[in-house]
Amino acid sequence: MEILALLGDGMLLALQPLNLALILIGVTVGLFIGAMPGLGSVNGVAILLPITFLVPPGSAIIFLAAIYYGAMYGGAISSVTLGIPGASTAVATTFDGRPLALQGKASLALVTAALASFVGGTVANVFFTLFAPALASVALSFGPPEIFALMLLAFATFVGLGGDDIPKTVVSICLGLVLASVGFDEISGEPRLILFEMQGFLQGIGFLVLAIGVYGIGEMLWTIEQSRGEVTTTTPRMTARGMLDDTKEAVRRGWKGTWIGSLLGFFVGVLPAAGATPGSLMSYGVAKMVSRTPEEFGKGTPDGVAAPEAANNSASTGAMLPMLTLGIPGSPTTAILLGGMVIWGLVPGPRLFVDETEFVWGLIGSFYISNVAALVINLAFIPLFVWMLRMPFTILAPMIFVLSIAGGYAATRDMHDVWLMVIFGLGAFFLRKFDYPLAPAVLAIVLGPIAEPTLRQSLLLSSGDPSIFFTRPIAGPITVIALILIFLPAFKLLRRRRAARRPAA
Repeated sequence: MEILALLGDGMLLALQPLNLALILIGVTVGLFIGAMPGLGSVNGVAILLPITFLVPPGSAIIFLAAIYYGAMYGGAISSVTLGIPGASTAVATTFDGRPLALQGKASLALVTAALASFVGGTVANVFFTLFAPALASVALSFGPPEIFALMLLAFATFVGLGGDDIPKTVVSICLGLVLASVGFDEISGEPRLILFEMQGFLQGIGFLVLAIGVYGIGEMLWTIEQSRGEVTTTTPRMTARGMLDDTKEAVRRGWKGTWIGSLLGFFVGVLPAAGATPGSLMSYGVAKMVSRTPEEFGKGTPDGVAAPEAANNSASTGAMLPMLTLGIPGSPTTAILLGGMVIWGLVPGPRLFVDETEFVWGLIGSFYISNVAALVINLAFIPLFVWMLRMPFTILAPMIFVLSIAGGYAATRDMHDVWLMVIFGLGAFFLRKFDYPLAPAVLAIVLGPIAEPTLRQSLLLSSGDPSIFFTRPIAGPITVIALILIFLPAFKLLRRRRAARRPAA
């Protein structure tokens, strides 16, 4: 009952005129920041951080958290309408969101994304409110072996994304791991894979550069090649009845992915160094694994939109938990929020809930208000987002290309990355022509920079003994489950081959 009283006080604080206005402004701004390729929540919060010094610290963190919420919602917009992920957290949304848009079901995809995001945020808020101290202690017990086991599990969930062609899936993953290892080695500090000694490769290959190249330029080239430039999509129903029908279909066909993403995303988001991107990719893979119709994934199914969208919103709230309770940011965006809190004289850690009760519960209360505000504002803007799809593809294709180049350049201000985007776009186009799956490569470049250092740190801790991944109480079960999932497709393939040989005998 004490928690409910504190939460009620926090909501009343968040509903004060100044705080409510900041929530509405922050969510709206975040929505469009998340939808712009190359920006995302990290850049949005960093750019707007100086503005917050005009208001009290409690209101400032509420404003920045609202931007974070809005950006998580907004990432799905460009993923669905243009096929370009607005941020790395929305890459998995592109897998099914864009095919739905090409089928004339963009409104269904956007409604599904909005509802799944709302459910994911709500579930995460409830867990945050009830179990913050306990979950923070669990997060502390995750060392390098546990983080690597989790990354291995993420790879395992994506083995099936390449269909039955396991060798091509493995090649795709290896290609992503090679790209992820470009730059300075985190352990030894030595430069690796610096092609032709070009200085631009020393900073590594940014994930956003790869994502925009693959899903912006590459997808545009693929669409042009397949349709010979004659891309037509039916005009979506934008009547009140049509929106209601889309809502019913989104609930009916996306409920399983929504709950998978809500639960899995939160617990991945709580872990330091994980964040919303691995959570959304893992949730997509798990949703496909447990689906009765896995063949629909990648072709346009609401479940494939709901799982990553619920996960990235749930994970964004989860990433706040270690920041507030332990002073450890769970994502790049929360690292900026942590810096802001320190500047404002607030010290994150276990004492924060005792010494700054009003601030903490006001922030938690704002999570609930921001979640509702983001849902309402997102649904209100869906007709505007869908209107973009009425443009002829002869206008849309150059727009996608310009947005891809501008978004990639805005993120790093480096022409080296712009040329890389073009090369990745051409490479993705040819990989699709030869039926190589792109999703495992994208997963590998996201998780590679996390998996490799934690693997090596774990082996250093155990003096090279790999049993450390099996003997630790948390890492052991996760590793065993991951290995089972990795080898499961191979066993299924062997069974099918044996079954095919029996009639011939």
